[in-house]
Amino acid sequence: MTDTGMTRRVLIAADKFKGSLTAVEVAERVTAGIRRARPGATVVARPVADGGDGTVDAAVAAGYAPREAEVTGPLGIPVQARFAMRGRTAVVEMAQASGLTLLPPHTFAPLTATSYGTGELIAAALDAGARSIVLGVGGSATTDGGAGMLSALGAELLDDDGDPVALGGGPLRELATADLSGLDERLRSVDVVLASDVDNPLTGPKGAAHVYGPQKGADPVDAEALDAALEHFAHVLEASVGARAGRCAQAPGAGAAGGVGFAALLGLHATFRPGIEVMLEVVDFAKALGPADLVITGEGSLDAQTLHGKAPAGVAAAARAAGRPVVAVCGRLTLSEAELRGAGIDAAYALTDLEPDVERCVAQAGPLLEATAERLAAELL
Repeated sequence: MTDTGMTRRVLIAADKFKGSLTAVEVAERVTAGIRRARPGATVVARPVADGGDGTVDAAVAAGYAPREAEVTGPLGIPVQARFAMRGRTAVVEMAQASGLTLLPPHTFAPLTATSYGTGELIAAALDAGARSIVLGVGGSATTDGGAGMLSALGAELLDDDGDPVALGGGPLRELATADLSGLDERLRSVDVVLASDVDNPLTGPKGAAHVYGPQKGADPVDAEALDAALEHFAHVLEASVGARAGRCAQAPGAGAAGGVGFAALLGLHATFRPGIEVMLEVVDFAKALGPADLVITGEGSLDAQTLHGKAPAGVAAAARAAGRPVVAVCGRLTLSEAELRGAGIDAAYALTDLEPDVERCVAQAGPLLEATAERLAAELL
């Protein structure tokens, strides 16, 4: 760790505390706590995300301009969605158009939720002049293979009667023909990056339906039906566009967001990259890191999933590569000291250290995080 008497410049690059604080709010609370303990410290905030909820907010906090568009929500009801623009680059967050948070409380639609609005949001970015699109696909409510997204962008997906198949993953079993030739021509001259922390294939035991379907309300019968529908979808597309469809279905990231990854790889010719890696570029993390003496990262729960492509692990890896010490703040901590060190994190401060009751911890996350940051600053700065 840097000499405690010399650490004065702090970079906060934390993700959201899911269910309690956005990444922007986390940065605000940590900043307040640090300044309470060390008023002279220089604090710079770069809220981060891994492609899921909060991706647009992180881009806006880094200087991108917010844009709004009315699109089709996951249940077919119009919703207001945001994307972010800087120059000719757009950051599109699938959760804004097709996310789980857009569903009513305790309501899921595993067979019928659609990604159509995500396609409309991409079209809105194209209308705004985007020539480079970062498509963050975490937090989706859908398992439709990206069929809705492709349809919104001009693809024809028809049943045996020549009618468009109904929206959602379940109806894909009725798909008879697919024609991608009508996709928005502007996509041919646009670079699309698929930003995700998920590298699963489209189908099979490790595919979208079986691994992530249960998070979206799919029971075992639903998951089997969705997996079969996605496999049928891929076969129909293979008959239409050739063997590349089969390769895309098995490619890392194809299973992201209920198969939107597959549709992005195939129809949008997207390049798959880890979400946090992309977002660190979006928020100019390297530039902010240059003068920093200490990096503070974190998320709601530092656990085994953190080590597999989540934002804090990506931040820590980039910071340690530049020789900067890293500490983390979190709601709860289940990683051992050895696991933290292996991820490049020197120490972690959990809100449950101050309030063991998890429900109270969530309800009082803001004040508790300020107090935690104050303690961190007193000990390390």
